[in-house]
Amino acid sequence: MNDKIIAALQIGSDPAGTAATMEKILRYENDITAAGCDLVLMPEALLGGYPKGADFGTRVGYRTTEGREDFLKYWRQAIDLDGPEVASLSKLAKRCNSAIVIGVIERTDATLYCTALFISNDGQLLAKHRKLIPTASERLIWGMGDGSTLPVVKTPAGRVGVAICWENYMPLLRTTMYAKGLEVWCAPTVDDRDIWQTSMSHIAYEGRNFLVSACQYLPPPSKDEYKDQSWPEGKPLIRGGSVIMSPMGEVLAGPLYNEEGLICADIDLDDIVKARYDMDPVGHYSRPDIFKLSVDETERPPVTIA
Repeated sequence: MNDKIIAALQIGSDPAGTAATMEKILRYENDITAAGCDLVLMPEALLGGYPKGADFGTRVGYRTTEGREDFLKYWRQAIDLDGPEVASLSKLAKRCNSAIVIGVIERTDATLYCTALFISNDGQLLAKHRKLIPTASERLIWGMGDGSTLPVVKTPAGRVGVAICWENYMPLLRTTMYAKGLEVWCAPTVDDRDIWQTSMSHIAYEGRNFLVSACQYLPPPSKDEYKDQSWPEGKPLIRGGSVIMSPMGEVLAGPLYNEEGLICADIDLDDIVKARYDMDPVGHYSRPDIFKLSVDETERPPVTIA
C-alpha cells in the first residue's frame, strides 16, 4: 500500500479583490488539516480573479479608454511571487503539512500570466507553470508561457504536474507530462461544462494517473454588477465541478456543483502500476520507432542583455 490523500478546494475569487480571496482560502485551514491532505489543488486564477464576461473595451482594431481602466484595475489585483499572498500560502501549507497547487494571476511589470504555483508541505515555493496558450479572449489580458515552466514536482502525494484549463486539450502537452513521470495530474479550471467531466475521465484513463480538478464556484451575479445583461437570473457565474479521478478514469470524489467545499479522496499510488499493466502511454504502449516528440524547455525572455 502507498496511500495518500488528495483534495480539491472549490471556491471562487471574492469580488472584493485578492485580499478578500486570500481570507476565504485561510478559512479552510481547519478542514484541510482535519482531512490530513497530502495535496490540495485550488482553481485557475483564484488569486487575481477570472474576469468572466469582461471585454476590456476591445474590438478588432479598436480599444477604449474605459477598457484600459478596466485592465489597470485587474492588473492591480494580480500578485507578485515575492508578495504577501505567496507568503501566506506558504505558511498555510506548513501549518497544514499539505502541498498546495493554486491558480493565480502573476504580475511581471505590465504583463500578466495565468500561472499555477507549487508550494511544498514545508512552505517552500517549489515551481510555477505559466499557461502556454490562453484561450480565445484570454489572450487580450494574459501573456503566453514558454517551455521553461513545465515542472513535475515531488510532493508527499507523489509526483505532481499541472495543466491549466484548456491546456488539458493539448495532446502533445499531455504526452510531455506523461513522459515526465507524473502520478497526480492537476487540472485547475473555470470550465464548468458537463463535457469537462468527460475530459477529466479520459485524461486520467489515458495517462493512467490520478487526476484532481478544482473549479471556481461563483454564485449568480446581480444585474448591476455583471455587464452581460443577458445572463440568466439565478444562474451561477461559474457552477464548479471539482472532481477526483482514479487511473482507470473512475470518479473517486465529486463532481461538486453549486457550492463551495473541499472534496477529498484516499488514493493508493500502487494503483498506477496496476493500471499501466496493459496501457503505459509513454512505455510499452508507445511506438518510438514511429513517433517522436521534441520538447523545447528553453526560457524565452523578450530581451537578453549580455
